[in-house]
Amino acid sequence: MSADVMMLLEGTYPYVRGGVSSWVDQIIRGCPDKTFALVFLGGQADMYGEMAYVMPDNVISLEHHYLLDDIDNLPHAKAGDGSHEHFELWEKIIHYFQDPSEAVPQDLLRQFFELLNDKSFTLSDFLYTRNSWTVLQNIYLKHSSDPSFIDFFWTYRTIYQPIFKMATLIERLPEAKMLHSVSTGYAGFLAAVIALLRDIPYLLTEHGIYTKERNIDLSQATWITDPDASASSQLQYNMSYVRKMWMRFFQQLGRISYDNADKIISLYEYNQIRQIRDGAEKERTFVIPNGIDIEHFRLAREQHPKVPLPVAALIGRVVPIKDIKTFIRAIKQASVRMPELEGWIVGPIDESPEYVDECKLLVSSLGLDKQIKFTGMQNLLDILPKVGLVVLTSISEAQPLVLLEAMAAGVPVVASDVGSCDAIINGGEANDKALGCAGRLTPIANGSATAIAISNMLSDHDLWQQCRQSGIERVEQFYTRPAMLAAYQSLYQEMSG
Repeated sequence: MSADVMMLLEGTYPYVRGGVSSWVDQIIRGCPDKTFALVFLGGQADMYGEMAYVMPDNVISLEHHYLLDDIDNLPHAKAGDGSHEHFELWEKIIHYFQDPSEAVPQDLLRQFFELLNDKSFTLSDFLYTRNSWTVLQNIYLKHSSDPSFIDFFWTYRTIYQPIFKMATLIERLPEAKMLHSVSTGYAGFLAAVIALLRDIPYLLTEHGIYTKERNIDLSQATWITDPDASASSQLQYNMSYVRKMWMRFFQQLGRISYDNADKIISLYEYNQIRQIRDGAEKERTFVIPNGIDIEHFRLAREQHPKVPLPVAALIGRVVPIKDIKTFIRAIKQASVRMPELEGWIVGPIDESPEYVDECKLLVSSLGLDKQIKFTGMQNLLDILPKVGLVVLTSISEAQPLVLLEAMAAGVPVVASDVGSCDAIINGGEANDKALGCAGRLTPIANGSATAIAISNMLSDHDLWQQCRQSGIERVEQFYTRPAMLAAYQSLYQEMSG
């Protein structure tokens, strides 16, 4: 059975809760006249637990594909030369991954995947043939600045092996009238290839800028070793070629996604500008802001005592990009002025267990065991009437739903200056700014500034009331779910018929 929309999802819905997953659920339920085939891409199956969402009735299929599950289950080694012509093509493609300033041309990409699909070019060829070894050796000798060939060799294999696995998925994926990827990365790349091979429309929506977020992750990754900076200059960070390989790989996946998408959606204007700067064609980029169900949060608003309760809640996944540690330090500093202050960390703790342990250790070391609570996942309608502020300390965001949801429930917010948080809190256009501020904006990773914002907001009743009212008015005028759904209903109708 053919679906109206094949939606490609990487590491999110329906297994991981969060803003993107919540948005996906809203879109599917908000378009009941369209049928959806969902394709979930993950690393390894054991990274994900049970489904976190109940499938809407208009989801007609859900497939799971784990790109790293077979990374050690390789085909039987069989020596051979491999096709010289095939590896000439592969070397041309690899050139664009070494220099992602341009996307891999569509004719090269189509030709390569047609070879993979008809089994004339295989994973075994990539892993074991002499011509493959020649390509790998040429890249190392020409580009690599690192002394370790072993590190390069395994990185090269790990990076490119999932591409060959994705090729085996395409022919088994369901038929659909159009594609919708909710990121670039592997999901956006797979959508681009399917769009090329099947000649169907491709819609791309980015919440955060995937390439930027992967660069943040990779720049902090401790599993990649950089050369000793003392060997060159103590003042210059000497990034390893292996780290650069990973970054350039995801940059090229982003380029390919942009180059093949018919329409490219961002949540706010700055991200649209970033997409264009990263290679998206301006004429194919559009902005559709997030929208929330105002009525859904009205009950929480009515239940709130309408006074600044001494509770600051960070609502989100406990992962490094959310910078939970800055929130913990801010609660410590703010509690000097407000001894009764509590900090609640509301969200799943299973995605990054090591980071969760680090956060809990920090709580204990600061003597905050009685003041900071890790509540796990909670119903927001139960939580929001019990808190005085919602705090976001992320180092990267797009247009955080949690801020809009808090404002709709009548709870002011404090957020780091990332993504569209400035526009959400202080307003975008002139008529939006006229509504006033809905909270306070703070510098990234600045616990002291966050502490001051928390204590000032919760100790000044007049300021708290003004921010509360401004937040309610802003979401009711500019961030409604009906407007968002109408925009996507229109796109789906235009692209799938």
